[in-house]
Amino acid sequence: MTLQKIIDDSRRIVFFGGAGVSTESGIPDFRSADGLYSRQYKYPPEQIVSHTFFTQYPDEFYRFYRDRMIFPDAKPNAAHLKLAELEQAGKLSAVITQNIDGLHQAAGSKNVIELHGSVHRNYCSECGKFYPLSAVTESAGIPECDCGGRIKPDVVLYEESLNSEDIENAVTEIAAADTLIIGGTSLVVYPAAGFVNYFKGKHLVVINKSPTNADKNAELVIADSIGEVLSKIKVN
Repeated sequence: MTLQKIIDDSRRIVFFGGAGVSTESGIPDFRSADGLYSRQYKYPPEQIVSHTFFTQYPDEFYRFYRDRMIFPDAKPNAAHLKLAELEQAGKLSAVITQNIDGLHQAAGSKNVIELHGSVHRNYCSECGKFYPLSAVTESAGIPECDCGGRIKPDVVLYEESLNSEDIENAVTEIAAADTLIIGGTSLVVYPAAGFVNYFKGKHLVVINKSPTNADKNAELVIADSIGEVLSKIKVN
């Protein structure tokens, strides 16, 4: 069955996506040959984006964070736009993303569950005051709150737990879906990758350039650019 036929046959689609959805917007992923993990820094990227490192070396954290994790000029691509269109048409009930770039919302998607947080939300570690992305991009060194506390991005660092409400909402959406489309993710980051096991619906689709752990259970596997694949879908 083709992707178009599966989508036509679906009433409650959930999309579960990762870094590959945003690479076509110019945002590098972590694990590809030219991703963040392949670049050389004073410390390994996995260490830099950990809670311990943020606490102990905030200067180094923010230097890396501004350089490699914030892309304020990035624009939604064909994949983001098509998913928003599917939601508007009543076909798609939720986007569950491991990305922190906010591009799904920028494309017009309303029900977006951000498992790993968002660069667009920042809070004072002391008083909890909210700050937009500009508080980080327009400051030098460690961004500070009016109260003198350190501002922390609302992104899930290594050693931190996912938001319990996001977990519950993601599992609920996946369990209720008749079609689950997994796109742009290698499904190696847990616990997020384990959520797809809650899917008991009719159609499981994987769109990813490299193999994933879900391929063997999928009705349809497409090893191609997710933007190109979704851009060809006609929304009825």
